[in-house]
Order: sequence, then C-alpha cells, then structure tokens
Amino acid sequence: MKVQKAFERCIELSFTIAIAGKGGTGKTTISSLIIRGLLERGKKPIFAVDADANVNLNEQLGVEVEKTIGAVREDMLQKVGVGEMPAGMTKEQYMEYELQDSLVEAEGFDLLVMGRPEGPGCYCYANNLLRRYMEILAKNYPYIVIDNEAGMEHLSRRTTQKIDLLLVVSEPNPISIMTAARIRDLAKDLKIEVKRVGLVINRVNGEQPEILEAETKKYSLELAGIIPADTAIVEYSWQRKPTVQMPNDSISVKAVNKILDKFLA
Repeated sequence: MKVQKAFERCIELSFTIAIAGKGGTGKTTISSLIIRGLLERGKKPIFAVDADANVNLNEQLGVEVEKTIGAVREDMLQKVGVGEMPAGMTKEQYMEYELQDSLVEAEGFDLLVMGRPEGPGCYCYANNLLRRYMEILAKNYPYIVIDNEAGMEHLSRRTTQKIDLLLVVSEPNPISIMTAARIRDLAKDLKIEVKRVGLVINRVNGEQPEILEAETKKYSLELAGIIPADTAIVEYSWQRKPTVQMPNDSISVKAVNKILDKFLA
C-alpha cells in the first residue's frame, strides 16, 4: 500500500512549510516553485498537500488527481448513513484505505488533495479520522509543503497543527500586506505552533523595495523575499505547462530559491 511504503522510510523529523495568503496572490505557483526548489536540493521525498478548494496545485506539478479527500469524506458519511460500509471494514479502516488510494505518487514527491470544504451536516468524526491519519502519514516525509486556501480555513479547523515556516504571500500594496499581517495574527490566536513567519511579496513590478520594506516593518513582519513579476509564469499557464518545470534562469525560480536558502541554511 502507498502509505505502508511511506512507513518504511521511518523519517523521525519533518520540516513543514505552509503557504498562505488571500486569493489571487499566487500561493499555488509559489508552492510549486518551493517544491521545485526542494527537489533540486535533494530534499525528498516531499509530502505536498493541496488544501486550496480551487484544486490546481497538481496542474502546477504536472500530475493527475483522481480522488480528493473531500470526496472521500462525503462518500464515507453517505455509506455510514445508509449502512453500506464495505463488509468486514470499520470506518477507521475505510478512511485509512481511501487515504492511501487518494495519494498521488510522483518522482520525488507525493500529493494529497483536500478538495472542496464539506457541506451541511456533522463532519467532526470524519475530520478527526482524517487528521489522525494525515499526522501519521506526514511523519514519514522529511519535508511537507501545504498550499492553503484563501481565508485560512484549514488553519482554523486545525487541520494544520505544526508549522516550521509559514510563508504569507502578499501583493505589492499596503492593503495586501496588512491582510498578510492579519493572517499571521490569526495563526497566533488559534494557538497553532508556528516557529517562524515570513512575508513573501509577489509580482513586484517597478515598486521600490524600500517602500515595501517600510510597510512590512510597520506590521512587524519578517520579509522572507520579493518575487518579481515574471512573464514566463504567464506563458507557462497559457501553454498548460507545469511551473515546476520552469528553467533555472527564471527570475521567479531564482527568487524562490533565494527564500529557501534563507530559511533552510
């Protein structure tokens, strides 16, 4: 089984990078470039989690997804409700099996897609099972990268319990930077264990770094890095090419690698 293969690696410690920010700031693209940078450094296997309801990290990584955790959760609750659980299988066993089956294996990384938020009804039991098995699974990877949805729903539901590095993505304007500070504060209010928070200002095109740095200091944010506007990302999008395959000389790839050098040194 896929998860059992992961267990055999027996990684005792893992480093979790969560990417957050309001919608449209480029979180998913940056997530894919972070995974690219980790793979280039030999930091693998990587456990990639697409926690954004828009579900497009797989496209940036160049892999196909057949099943999401949201669909698994809905299916389990429906089967429980009508008494159609597979013969001889408990709810715990069913969730573990489906989690294994949902894992997309690729070269150097595995991807788990959360899918859309649940609908009406009580999902507490299913969410608790999911959280439990995700914690078990995550311990078997040296690096975990989580692409969070806008609004920080997965943080508020405590799906993400421990974060070594929270990168909050902002656009180069004061409102977006203020929103980034609020996301940092939300993580503190929820008492989620976050060791370090960094602000990533994305799509910078002509704005003066001094102005951006001053606005960052205003909210006591640590500036992790500035990513210039990159036309290559737009070109890759139109050509339906995964951003994880972007060349080393791309300005966005260089900028993300610089961020990784800063925090993984």
